[in-house]
Amino acid sequence: MNNTTASLIVIGSELTRGIISDKHGQLVSRELTKLGYHISQIVAIPDDGTIEQILHALLKSNDVIIITGGLGPTSDDMTRQAISDVAGRKLVKNEAAYSRLYKRVGERIHGANEKQAYFPEGFETILNPNGTAEGFYGYAGNTLLISLPGPPREMEPMFRTNVIPLLSSLTGHEYKPCLEYSTFLIAEAKLEELTNDVDSSISWGTRFQDYRISLYAEGDKAECERDMGELQNRCGKELIVPGDVTALSALTSYLRENGLTIATAESCTGGLCAMLLTEEAGSSVYFNGSVVSYAPAVKEGVLGVKSETINTFGTVSTQCAIEMAEGALKKTNSDYAFSITGVAGPDKSEGKDVGTVCFGFAGKNRESECVMLKFTSWGRASIRRKSATAAFLLARCFIEHKENLIDITSRWHYI
Repeated sequence: MNNTTASLIVIGSELTRGIISDKHGQLVSRELTKLGYHISQIVAIPDDGTIEQILHALLKSNDVIIITGGLGPTSDDMTRQAISDVAGRKLVKNEAAYSRLYKRVGERIHGANEKQAYFPEGFETILNPNGTAEGFYGYAGNTLLISLPGPPREMEPMFRTNVIPLLSSLTGHEYKPCLEYSTFLIAEAKLEELTNDVDSSISWGTRFQDYRISLYAEGDKAECERDMGELQNRCGKELIVPGDVTALSALTSYLRENGLTIATAESCTGGLCAMLLTEEAGSSVYFNGSVVSYAPAVKEGVLGVKSETINTFGTVSTQCAIEMAEGALKKTNSDYAFSITGVAGPDKSEGKDVGTVCFGFAGKNRESECVMLKFTSWGRASIRRKSATAAFLLARCFIEHKENLIDITSRWHYI
């Protein structure tokens, strides 16, 4: 049997009313395209029962239909009944699912919640580790129907853990190898421009994520790697790295693996780096603390920045950044520390342009280093986010001590 075409139905009145945006279409279409499926339609519909007529229409031209949403206990959640009707199966109670649901909700299962333990007869369930609504899949004629809950924190793990392997196991689709890279500090439009300039038969794709953009290369592996090497040469190898990684995780994993600690001194980022460093459970193993030294008086009084340094060079200077990092290192007794001080905007400061950011790096028994970067500004928040990302990338470079930071950043372009 050929399994080549697929469609997605996204259910939710909050989607069709524009209250929230659809995050499932991009995820499903990207992953299924990697597997060699052709995505014929992505349909968003409200919670009003129209799913049944949409299903009937899509059954005529799809080998796989994935449905998200409408699996809750309320009266407007009609997905399971619609799928049951379209497949010509009756809804039956799944005792194993009922038992799992009872463990989660107890006596509250009696009443509306109990419907979540009913599935079209003969369909298989998909466990939901993050919610009460289990997914399910089965056939309506020759078309595979897969139903998943709508909340992203529930749907996405189920899709990756269960649905992708299931669809990979089917025959007929043509798997297309795809290499994934993580890019930092480069705008998505610029990445697209750069990939268009590369003379090759590679197909490129991008996905915007927090603090990075994922870049996908589809085609011959050797050609993908060659072209990616060319992009790294144009942009800076630290700004395009293989795999699904973040600048933060690259730093923290290195700190963990080597038993090292770090501290921060922040000005224009206002504690953003400290917040990100402590989001991971167990971060106290590698993170000692932070000083948010927004005012010059705090830079002087807490971190020990010399008044002459500020009077001569200003707070947005490499000289001030080094003294801030050295002060944080001493105050927290860490192995390493970095600092950030700059102009986030919207106006110039100390005669320096918006996007001018200085970074200082200090370590025990190490000569301190500093760099100044000038970021393209897309607003105050973008400067802060770019500054945090650059600090994590450069901190890893500083700790590894393979090359001078000024030499590294001299090769960074399009930031």
